[in-house]
Amino acid sequence: MPTLLVVDDEPQILQVVSGILRDEGFEVVSAPDGETALKLVGEAAPDLVLLDISLPGIDGLEVLQELKRRFPSLPVVMISAYGSVENAVKATRLGAYDFIEKPPHADKILLTVRNGLELARLSEENRRLRQQAAPEREIIGKSEAMRKLKETLTLVAPTNASVLITGENGTGKELVARALHAYSRRSHRPFVEVNCAAIPEDLIESELFGHEKGAFTGATERYRGKFDLAHEGTLFLDEIGDMSLKTQAKILRILEEQRFERVGGQRSIQVDVRVVAATNKNLEEEIARGAFREDLYHRINVIPLIVPPLRERREDIPLLAARFLKDLARENDAPAKTFSPEALEALASQPWPGNVRELKNFVWRVAILSPKPVIVMSDLPFTAPEKAQDEGGEAEFIDPFLQVPSFREARALFERQFLRRKLAECRGNVSLLAEKIGLERSHLYRKLKAYGLEPGKEEG
Repeated sequence: MPTLLVVDDEPQILQVVSGILRDEGFEVVSAPDGETALKLVGEAAPDLVLLDISLPGIDGLEVLQELKRRFPSLPVVMISAYGSVENAVKATRLGAYDFIEKPPHADKILLTVRNGLELARLSEENRRLRQQAAPEREIIGKSEAMRKLKETLTLVAPTNASVLITGENGTGKELVARALHAYSRRSHRPFVEVNCAAIPEDLIESELFGHEKGAFTGATERYRGKFDLAHEGTLFLDEIGDMSLKTQAKILRILEEQRFERVGGQRSIQVDVRVVAATNKNLEEEIARGAFREDLYHRINVIPLIVPPLRERREDIPLLAARFLKDLARENDAPAKTFSPEALEALASQPWPGNVRELKNFVWRVAILSPKPVIVMSDLPFTAPEKAQDEGGEAEFIDPFLQVPSFREARALFERQFLRRKLAECRGNVSLLAEKIGLERSHLYRKLKAYGLEPGKEEG
């Protein structure tokens, strides 16, 4: 049930209103003044606040202003014995959802609270629907690989089965996860994303499960974790292969029991969450070297989805490039540019080790720097895929390294493209790359840095 915060300096009113709400099953916290109320909002994370206008210290209207500044979507209902039109209008202008007079009647309180909660739910649902309907959320591609992926996604989305999405960096794993949520029965509830690789190890449990006030140094307020926020919705655990074994064990328990405790807390919180996980690592190899739990792997890998790299669906590159140009034009309120057929052919011939993400960055960069409505070969930093005949009579692309003026530049161009490709094949693992290509690790790091290929940094 939703949590409600009741703020009033009259103990009798506080007791009566809290009692009415608790009888209806709501979780209620209360505060006798504005200062306490502002602290409790951070700790209890209420879904709605009932706030008296006349309070000692900070008055209700000041508290309302601060609440709307910190939590714009939080519905606040003002209560006052001085129900003048002037007060009601002022409170409404400051962002109050509604205004009721003392002594508050039970039916009026419950009706106002339910309407306020429903309005907040509808607003959140509307925001999510707009986000899901955005063009950039569409999975683009007519290749056989993408057709099969979309087909499987359509079958899997309406179920509650856990899904593991695998694929190289930049292939669009998050996009697939969002599509799973959008086409599921949970689409009206939250989609909550966690990048397991971006959160420090000592904070990931707090981020996932939340914490109580005072649980550790710096925990000045209660914090609702991602599992809590994703209740009845979808939790997307991106880069799950980077999660520690300790956290993996807790995730496994939550998936099995659908309940957890906040860090520093004693109360067990029950949740209904569908977990979608993603990784660019080979989890079976991680299991073999003891870095990933086999039981968790089987728990999240009920339905495996593999997002193909761009080199395996080159026929989709023109479609993607056209969409990226439209997106750029929409964001800048400008006419959309196009690629010439020759330029599109050149795009489709490139390796794109960074996959769709790299292609998008490249398309935007070229479109921004090109003053013309049609982007042609001379606007691209690589040569056209001109055809030549080899000794066997088969067509092949002229080597781009022959187009640069000096040996030094050709070698640098080769080294950079070679390292980009090999780094992508090793999924960013520099130690593995050094072993594969026979370079000392520190020397390899210097090379990568010199060519702007530092692991973890996107190009463009």
